[in-house]
Amino acid sequence: MSEKSIKRLVIVESPAKAKKIGGYLGSNYTVMASMGHVRDLPESAKDVPEEIKKTKSNLAKYGVDVDNGFEPLYIVSDRKKKLVKELKDALKGAGELLLATDEDREGESIGWHLAELLAPKVPVRRMVFSEITKEAIQEAVLHTRDLDMNLVAAQEARRIIDRLYGYRLSPLLWKKVKPKLSAGRVQSVAVRVLVRREIERQLFRSGTYWDLKSRLATTDVAEFDATLSTVRGQRIATGKDFDEHTGKLKEDAKALLLNEATARELQSRLQSQPWEVTSVETRMQTRKPYAPFTTSTLQQEANRKLGLTARDTMRIAQSLYEDGYITYMRTDSVNLSQEALNAARKSVLDRYGKDYLSPEPRQYATKTKNAQEAHEAIRPAGTEMKTAEEQGLSGREAALYAMIWKRTVATQMAEAQLRFQTVTVTVDDAEFKATGRHVEFPGFFRAYVEGVDDPDAALDDQEAALPPLNEKDRLKCQTLDPIGHETKPPARYTEATLVKALEADGIGRPSTYATIIDTIIDREYVVKSGSQLVPTFTAFAVNQLLETYFPKLVDLGFTAKMEQDLDDIANGQGDRLPYLQGFYNGAEGLDAQVTAKETSIDPRSACTLQFEGIESRIRVGKFGPYVEIEKNGETVTASLPDSLAPADVTNAIVDNLIELKQRGPQSLGVHPETGLPIYLLVGPFGPYLQLGEKGEDGAKPKRVSLPKNRDPNSITLSEALAYLSLPRQLGKHPTTGHVVNAGIGMYGPYVKHEKTFKSLDKTDDILTVTMERAIELLAQAKVKAVVVPLKELGLHPDDKEPVQVFDGRYGAYVKHGKINATLPKGSDPLAFTLAEALPLLADRVARGPAPKKSRGRSSSAAARKKAPAAETTTPAAKKTTKKVTKKTTKKKAAE
Repeated sequence: MSEKSIKRLVIVESPAKAKKIGGYLGSNYTVMASMGHVRDLPESAKDVPEEIKKTKSNLAKYGVDVDNGFEPLYIVSDRKKKLVKELKDALKGAGELLLATDEDREGESIGWHLAELLAPKVPVRRMVFSEITKEAIQEAVLHTRDLDMNLVAAQEARRIIDRLYGYRLSPLLWKKVKPKLSAGRVQSVAVRVLVRREIERQLFRSGTYWDLKSRLATTDVAEFDATLSTVRGQRIATGKDFDEHTGKLKEDAKALLLNEATARELQSRLQSQPWEVTSVETRMQTRKPYAPFTTSTLQQEANRKLGLTARDTMRIAQSLYEDGYITYMRTDSVNLSQEALNAARKSVLDRYGKDYLSPEPRQYATKTKNAQEAHEAIRPAGTEMKTAEEQGLSGREAALYAMIWKRTVATQMAEAQLRFQTVTVTVDDAEFKATGRHVEFPGFFRAYVEGVDDPDAALDDQEAALPPLNEKDRLKCQTLDPIGHETKPPARYTEATLVKALEADGIGRPSTYATIIDTIIDREYVVKSGSQLVPTFTAFAVNQLLETYFPKLVDLGFTAKMEQDLDDIANGQGDRLPYLQGFYNGAEGLDAQVTAKETSIDPRSACTLQFEGIESRIRVGKFGPYVEIEKNGETVTASLPDSLAPADVTNAIVDNLIELKQRGPQSLGVHPETGLPIYLLVGPFGPYLQLGEKGEDGAKPKRVSLPKNRDPNSITLSEALAYLSLPRQLGKHPTTGHVVNAGIGMYGPYVKHEKTFKSLDKTDDILTVTMERAIELLAQAKVKAVVVPLKELGLHPDDKEPVQVFDGRYGAYVKHGKINATLPKGSDPLAFTLAEALPLLADRVARGPAPKKSRGRSSSAAARKKAPAAETTTPAAKKTTKKVTKKTTKKKAAE
């Protein structure tokens, strides 16, 4: 039989890939999907065969024979048995089996499981590719290899360790803390990282300092801001000069601390003095393009820029990969193939011109700790480097693809050139500093600018140029204002910063971060507050138990070493069995540790938290966290609100909760207009006000939460009326003319203008915040930059709407309403005319909208079920009905 006439069965992991790849291969190829894993460790006891339950208790208990070489028990689930039969039937007519599962350790493992399960009597080859294009698939068919058993062994060892870790420690948490919790090799370390940051915030002590901010004008009436830097040659104290544990100036800080009185005295003294420029310093800086995306950096940037969770990012990327738009999305590599380099450089030339092309092809070296899988970076697939619009993509797929396209193209663009200026202005015995920056040449900024985690940090391409200034220039002081500051605690982690921290420490694999984050949220170790990941009191209790009794298992260095050991197995430099024995057996092994310490762990102590500076005990119970204090010889308890983060607990909050609990619901009076009573109550989210009671028709009464910094025990009727009247209009924004509102939402007090929200600071009062303060806060909020046209061409003759020229990421384009048309190559956008624009727009309308690809499945995450709001019992309520929701869950430890 000739090579060309051999029938081949190709097995991939998903139907979408099977359909796409099948279209690239000839009639001699049958492409089928395994639908992920075809067999795995048993999910629950019911999956274990009866004969094993009777003869091998540990194998039945863990799915791993810890007494006999750590042999795993692999089970084909009922839902996969039909599929396995179909694969076996298809194999009967094939002369060769090609395993085309994903190009990573898990993919290698799935391929091996298929080979073991199907037991083919024909040659078996491994088919590997990093993108699903016709060229790549046909190339992969010609260059197959054997299964890499080192990769299989490493993946199996990882699976076994995760199973044993979870199955030995999770039941301990059920007994000592509360049911339905879980422990995991990476999961528990991630929780520890979050808890540590929350403890840092809890121990943080804020410091207060003042400075002066001036608004200065040149003789040409150009204005700029400058901030006080020195007085009598002594540097003014800033946030970095404070001890975060005491809130006081550091002993070695050689800085002058200004209080409000001193700042106002300086204001009065300096305002009328002559101001002069005494120094102008200029420095140039070069910025190089960022490396192309890896799994981790894609997750981070998608979270910052698109607001996507790690799970959503991976789901969308998987869809883009399977449909042939991007290369494989699970990779640690920042390498680009020659094909990619050529495509990116051609795209730069075509879209931006020669000046924007890097002189030489630019490659990057992987610096990630324990990097593995020498794949290519994530990039647009193929050789054409098409844009999202050219691909016909839409929605979140278009947004993520566009980000990948821009990042890839930017790697081959010229470096950006920035000019930074520092100007010193002297007035009497004080010096003020002003800084500015100007983008001399945008280079790769034209295509891509990376997001930032610090909300106060500026993006690289933002302009903040100073007006022309020279030494001895005289300036006029327009305004001089004392500004008070409070030092801020370290920021809580977001998904982006947590992924970054885990990767930097070599904890886990980037491809698993999405699952890890989902798990710690599902287990209620973490709640999301906006983009912040806030650890719960349950997380504190679990972390306390693990740190106290199993410190090695949650040690960052130990966990990173485990990743290295697994990498050694994958590289053929380590052995699976000795590694598993060292982890589980022996005096220091997992089994011995759990057995020895289980009886010594007191559940009550494990669930009791003592925070520094907090006089009461905090306990974690099966109905949630609560505080407990001794008062007049009695033990008094009060539930902690669900919305209260551990670091935000104070003695004042605890005292208020205890007092409110003892007093019960209070009537503050009657609303003068409605005649309804106003109650002060405490609910799952803390103290709140309620107008009236629940109606007979089930209608909920109006409620409003009290700000965290407002003492509920001193609320008056007039204040209650003011809170219940929120949101309130502060006036119209001077720029847009649209109304600015102030209100209280799920994240506390805020101000709002159009679609922009900004939380109030702790020192702001929602009832008295002014329009001026609201504008100042809104200016600090992250908003999309307004795109300014390069040129106004005039009005369109049909509808008299403006026609404008803009500078886009893909080059200049003309815009009329919602219609965009790219300018012809070589056109000068500043010289373009309305007469030239009209035919372009008409042609774009005639071509219709870009075609949209029909998706085989939704890429959106399943909506989480919301728990019903707790009902409130008022003094007038005659009956309380408690609803108990029963949830059937599998008694399975998460891995």
